[in-house]
Amino acid sequence: MIKAEAKSGGAAAQGFHTTHWSMVLEAGGSSESSRSAMEMLCRRYWYPLYVFVRRRGYDTHEAQDLTQEFFARLLASESLKTAQPERGRFRTFLLGALKNFLANEWRDAHRLKRGGGVELLSWDELDPERRYVLEPVGSGSAESLFDRRWAQAVVSVALTRLETEMRQEGTVERFTTLKAFLQGDSADSYATAGARLGVSEAAVKSAIFRMRRRYGELVREEIAQTVVTPAEVEAEIQHLIALLTG
Repeated sequence: MIKAEAKSGGAAAQGFHTTHWSMVLEAGGSSESSRSAMEMLCRRYWYPLYVFVRRRGYDTHEAQDLTQEFFARLLASESLKTAQPERGRFRTFLLGALKNFLANEWRDAHRLKRGGGVELLSWDELDPERRYVLEPVGSGSAESLFDRRWAQAVVSVALTRLETEMRQEGTVERFTTLKAFLQGDSADSYATAGARLGVSEAAVKSAIFRMRRRYGELVREEIAQTVVTPAEVEAEIQHLIALLTG
């Protein structure tokens, strides 16, 4: 579970202007570094948008084409130059831009040939429908589903980053054994996990504490990449917790 009290303190505020979404807004999407930051954000958070399009009634191929075309147009458009920093959460901006795209810009359903546009996302590798078929039928609005999947995408990225760090440290076995404890859904006891790792129960508790702390820091860092000011980080964390626990 993500703890609300997990904070990185004043250090996070220092250098905050270098985060990805702030970089995109400052450069208006025109510089190479800004475009790279925008593309990275899109690649990380494509699934909430895909779910939104599917929930709006488009079939698999239409949703893939629309999501792909949306990203291509977003990167090529001037819209980033007029994005309002005071309303600058990337989550909010992205959903608003997608709604506008679906309502006003996709006038000809046959205009984009499948595979004919610029491909920023590889659908064969991502296999979005394998995930989408697991979505609850008729559970809330497309907007609420987008928000929930956004929250899950944030913690998923943080968890992947934690795994990468522990793999580099040579402790990936510890990660694999203990990761279920991070969100409170492990069927194992501390003693069972310790037996698997060949360590004491006290060592397991200590390792889980350190992993949870680092996991919380990574979630915070990930959220910070998608807002404009440090003050917005706290609001987004509270929003994320509510979505994951509600």
